[in-house]
Amino acid sequence: MKESQRQAVIEHLKKKKSLTSWEAIQLYGITRLASIIFNLRAEGYSIFTKKEQNDKSKWARYVLMKKPATKENIK
Repeated sequence: MKESQRQAVIEHLKKKKSLTSWEAIQLYGITRLASIIFNLRAEGYSIFTKKEQNDKSKWARYVLMKKPATKENIK
């Protein structure tokens, strides 16, 4: 995984709170969002997967629930 893609996803989730694969493709050119989310969860990020759908499609919306604990945000 490219660090710049990882960082783009983290920053987006912090600012906007959620992201879909289609949004990741359109905004950042990221085609493997699920892989990045998997790795962020392994790092300690709490990310909820919300299933969404319309008449034609189903997709996942990833929602940041909290950041991992660090010295900076424990204070």
